[in-house]
Amino acid sequence: MSAGSGSTSRPRTASRRRPDAAFVLDVRSLGRRPGTMKELRRAVPTAERMGLEMIAVPSGAEFDLDLRLQAVSEGVLVTGTATAPTSGECSRCLESFTGTVELSITELFAYPDSATEQTTEEDEVYRLVDDQIDLEPVVIDQLGLEFPLQPLCTPDCPGLCAECGVRMAIAGSDHGHEILDPRWAGLAKFATGSPGNGGPSAGDADQNHQ
Repeated sequence: MSAGSGSTSRPRTASRRRPDAAFVLDVRSLGRRPGTMKELRRAVPTAERMGLEMIAVPSGAEFDLDLRLQAVSEGVLVTGTATAPTSGECSRCLESFTGTVELSITELFAYPDSATEQTTEEDEVYRLVDDQIDLEPVVIDQLGLEFPLQPLCTPDCPGLCAECGVRMAIAGSDHGHEILDPRWAGLAKFATGSPGNGGPSAGDADQNHQ
């Protein structure tokens, strides 16, 4: 899911046989005997930005895959984690920040001739094609669920000053602005000439003329 992309239905099958690399997993060696398992660890660089508008896994970053592939009666069950660095923009203070996302993966990839494959729509369950699993659609879908629409640099980010726009995190707790009620603005110009504010009073003026 690239920046600005909407939530669209993605085909859950691989279109053609591809090398066993990146997010594509070749499961021929696993076989179809239920209970057979295989562990896989792999670092996968991203070819493009993956995520939402304000937070994503940047292009060129690496996903660390730590997976277990298990043959079951209806397909291959993939469980494990996918971890990657993230970069984003705080929705309150607009500052850039970095972090890490860890996706928890539990997905069934149905065999082409299984009952699950025959009784579900294409966008309801992932499928194996030519004994291959394409994990990229799973990761993209999980990122869309994991990332917040309004990310924060810190959970308690105070945001920006509504008056001057300075970041409140660096402005200090005593930062503020004196706001004059517009109903009294017309009287402000007389304040310097009123008694008690340093201006000459009427009595002083009379004494000076005597």
